[in-house]
Amino acid sequence: MSDRPSTPEPRDAQPEGSEASRSAGRASRSEQSEHSEQSEYSEHSDRSEHSEGREKRDRAEATSGAGVSGDAVSGAGKNSGPVSGGVATVERTDDKGGSSADDDSAEPDQDDDWAPPAPSPAPWLADVQAGPPAPVRTATLWAAFATGVLSMLFLGDGLAVNLLFVAIPAALAAHFAAQAAGRRTRAWTLVWGVGGVALLTVPALRDADWPSFLAVVTAVALGSLALHGGRTWPAVLLGPIGVFNSVFTGAVWGWRGLRERAGGGQGRVGPVLRALVVAAVLLVVFGALFAGADAAFADLLGDLVPDASVSGGPWHGLLFVLGVVWALAAAHTAAAPARWDRAEIPEGRERGRVEWALPLIVLAVLFAVFNAVQLAVLFGGYDAVLKKTGQTYAEYARQGFWQLLLVTLLTLLVIVVALRWAPRDGSRDRTLVRGVLGTLCALALVVVASAVRRMDMYVEAYGLTRLRISVLSAELWLGLVIVLIMAAGVWGARWLPRAVAVSAAAGVLVFGFVSPDGLIAERNVQRYEETGKFDLDYARDLSADAVPALDELKEPLRSCALRAIARDLGEDGPWYATSWGQARARQILDDRPVSPDADWSVCDRFDTDLMYR
Repeated sequence: MSDRPSTPEPRDAQPEGSEASRSAGRASRSEQSEHSEQSEYSEHSDRSEHSEGREKRDRAEATSGAGVSGDAVSGAGKNSGPVSGGVATVERTDDKGGSSADDDSAEPDQDDDWAPPAPSPAPWLADVQAGPPAPVRTATLWAAFATGVLSMLFLGDGLAVNLLFVAIPAALAAHFAAQAAGRRTRAWTLVWGVGGVALLTVPALRDADWPSFLAVVTAVALGSLALHGGRTWPAVLLGPIGVFNSVFTGAVWGWRGLRERAGGGQGRVGPVLRALVVAAVLLVVFGALFAGADAAFADLLGDLVPDASVSGGPWHGLLFVLGVVWALAAAHTAAAPARWDRAEIPEGRERGRVEWALPLIVLAVLFAVFNAVQLAVLFGGYDAVLKKTGQTYAEYARQGFWQLLLVTLLTLLVIVVALRWAPRDGSRDRTLVRGVLGTLCALALVVVASAVRRMDMYVEAYGLTRLRISVLSAELWLGLVIVLIMAAGVWGARWLPRAVAVSAAAGVLVFGFVSPDGLIAERNVQRYEETGKFDLDYARDLSADAVPALDELKEPLRSCALRAIARDLGEDGPWYATSWGQARARQILDDRPVSPDADWSVCDRFDTDLMYR
């Protein structure tokens, strides 16, 4: 900065200096304007006051390297130029209403006024999406490789305890990836994980495919919840399918990590893989020689080692790839989970009390009238049903169960919509919401009880089937959800999403443990003993889980019911692909084989007689 000039500064340059100088200058000019001592200074003061706001913005936006420093724009109090420069600036201000410095600094203001608006915030999906995962660890790659190998060796012959063998290294891959990402294991992570493992025991216990399939799907959903975490409705509803988003990205992530290790400076994967190949060749060669030398060793080797014949090579290769891909998908999800808790569901528009409550009160009155009729007729016994409707138990039950199931579903939908539009001004509104919805939930529970009772009547008339036991279980679970909603109205709803998910998983687990096919066979055998009616064709289609109950039938009906099941069981399979239900059924049939006298003609005659009784 150059020295201050020795010539005294004119008074009209003082307002352009430091903050204290500007304040003093404005006060001086204001005093001069009041006394009308100099019209020139009065005019300049008025114009300075009008442009004060713009000068402040100019000073804030100006930088030291803009060509004219902040002090130069302010005035000559600290300007390095000559005194005449400051005077010239004032003269241009007097003549044109603004200096050249002011004109230059006004351009950013004009650009800001016409600048495009700031970018809008990212949509909610951008907040939910996962960030880039941490680099894949070597332990994660080895766990994924182990998952593929175990899938190739054990999953080709059926599903039983072998699912647990495959799930363990896949869970380890996810654990290692989560550790690398700095994630901690929380209590709910253990709850979902333990629940998923428990569900995978259903195929190991039951031979029936449909409860096993339901258990495996629910186990995958719980595993995805364990990987994502979350406690809100979006997290609980969308978390179970989140792992599918990582099927492709997880494979790419794992391949990138494998290439870095195989081609990088570490170079540890290549020697290990070569060592594994050599070890496998040695085991195959010498194992085959020992098996050919001793029959007992060959039998032992056949029982312990899974079938990996060349004829099944493509199938085993596909199982290996699927195992690796799913393990990497789980690990990638654990390393970079989607944050479903960040998804915000906007609240519905608040309604007035009358607009909100009147339709619900009318609906509750309709429920009350229907339930009063049900209590008088449905639970009054067979005579009451005949007296009121002229129908039998079976006709009355078949007429209404499905409608009542739909009523239960629609009631839950009405409750969800009503909560979004409920008034929320104060305690009186909260009391109104709790009272109306609580009453509606209580009346809906009576509808659930009526539907369950109708299904019981239906089963008494026509027997138990897979469809009937499934919808009955679903109706009972819906009733439990209604109870949870009522509890949330009293103690708060923060825990409700997780509670509903836990109840669904527990229902699937109990459904698999109680053996639905076994219950169906047991109930139909009991009905046969009471009424003499039995659906033989339906009993033949049941799984091996029904053998203990069907074994109670008398010959030749017993052999007619068990013949098809015994044929499906066939020879003993590998131990890792045999469920406990299959093993138990084989033991029963070995102790009491199917009678050869019960040929197709005898069984066909029995089927006809039982059908027309």
